[in-house]
Amino acid sequence: MLSQTCKIAIKAVIYLSSKNNSGLKISIKEIAEHINASEHTVGKALQTLSRAGIINSTKGPSGGFYMNTEQLQQPIIHIVITIEGKQIFKECGLGLNKCSETHPCPIHNEYKVARELIENLFKTKKVKDLCDPVTSGLAYLMD
Repeated sequence: MLSQTCKIAIKAVIYLSSKNNSGLKISIKEIAEHINASEHTVGKALQTLSRAGIINSTKGPSGGFYMNTEQLQQPIIHIVITIEGKQIFKECGLGLNKCSETHPCPIHNEYKVARELIENLFKTKKVKDLCDPVTSGLAYLMD
């Protein structure tokens, strides 16, 4: 359901939020290393999120990405919609353009339920909610 770029964006924000207390600005290279992703993809995703105000960035030798306390409280759905667009929660599970209640694909009803569960998860889970298990060592951002 989510693109690879969106998954990387979520992991990057979680990693970034785990470094929030340090007061340091985190580089694309460091984030990419800690989530096992390409610097190019991480950079593009973080620039998109920064333009949307989901995270902050500063340029220059001591620049990088960071988050404020308010940003830690935003739901994950902000990241998903910024990267994927709102249509992600309306798309057909098989990729059909005209899938609907009156013209369903073979998995329409089941996929609709799963899609709604995932959308609700992203609406209710905040960045901090996903950061805390990583910070405490109960969850991981890479294999």
